[in-house]
Amino acid sequence: MLTPSPPLSEAYDLAMLDLDGVVYVGPEAVPGAAGHLETARAAGMRTAFITNNASRPPQQVADHLADLGVTASVDDVVTSAQAAAAVLEERLGAGARIAMLGGAGLDEALRERGLVPVEVGDDAAALVSGYGPDVRWSAIMRAAVLVRDGLWWVASNTDRTIPTPFGVAPGHGVLVDTVQRFSGVEPVVAGKPARPLLDETIRRVGGEHPLMVGDRLDTDIEGARTVGIDSLLVLTGVTGVAELVAARAEERPTYIGLDLRALTEAQPAPEADGDDWTLGGWRSTVADGALTVDGDGSAADWWRVVAAAAWAWRDATGDVVDHDGLVPPSDPATDR
Repeated sequence: MLTPSPPLSEAYDLAMLDLDGVVYVGPEAVPGAAGHLETARAAGMRTAFITNNASRPPQQVADHLADLGVTASVDDVVTSAQAAAAVLEERLGAGARIAMLGGAGLDEALRERGLVPVEVGDDAAALVSGYGPDVRWSAIMRAAVLVRDGLWWVASNTDRTIPTPFGVAPGHGVLVDTVQRFSGVEPVVAGKPARPLLDETIRRVGGEHPLMVGDRLDTDIEGARTVGIDSLLVLTGVTGVAELVAARAEERPTYIGLDLRALTEAQPAPEADGDDWTLGGWRSTVADGALTVDGDGSAADWWRVVAAAAWAWRDATGDVVDHDGLVPPSDPATDR
């Protein structure tokens, strides 16, 4: 269940921030994100920006953030490509030849670790794959055969979708699924929700008491649970009521906030009142499998009582509540 906390920027020394849906959406910054991060930093919280997208080198990500008014150096950015390279170097050592199926971000990450990227089909100790818009089908076919025949395989991530200027498109997870189904081999995965990316972030940036901040339950929040750290779900990305009420135990965040403003705010938690849950003027209940919310209060507290009631019902019955008719209240500060 959700946990109460003093302002998160005082309770945690590092915020590990997912990017798309948290700091920006596509090419545009989430409204207020830059200011909220500066306020959190002023309170002593360090920030790291982490992404499952393996195609962009960290400097390109840092430049994008700077264009949006978000202060970030290249050392603040950690990618799944870097995490994959760390996994490969730790097992094979510097100088190992790695067949690469991906883009510039993956190439740079391998070289940074002293590994040698080569073409798929050349002599290599392992295959690494990551999203790359120019990856050729002929290379995918060759890689699939090599994996089937025993070549060790590390995948940067398994995200099935990726946002693009022309809409949501197939992500690297689709390629992973194709190779896996053909070869019968599961790769070692570096990105969220697997732990290498979060471990690599803590190693690079530091932090004794880190907090994961994300908008996706199945990558950001589940990843935090995997490594045993607390998490903040923000509602500026892909998670809506339907996803929140259906969250499995391993996908449930420690805290819920509307946006990155939550980093600088105290975090209340709903309290059980019989079969109901109450917080800040709201009361939620489930009757005959249907979730209802009554009262008045902040938009963030509405989401918290919805989550508390829905998760308690799912834990007790195994069923997802009927949430038809639930409409989140607007929030004047975010136009939500």
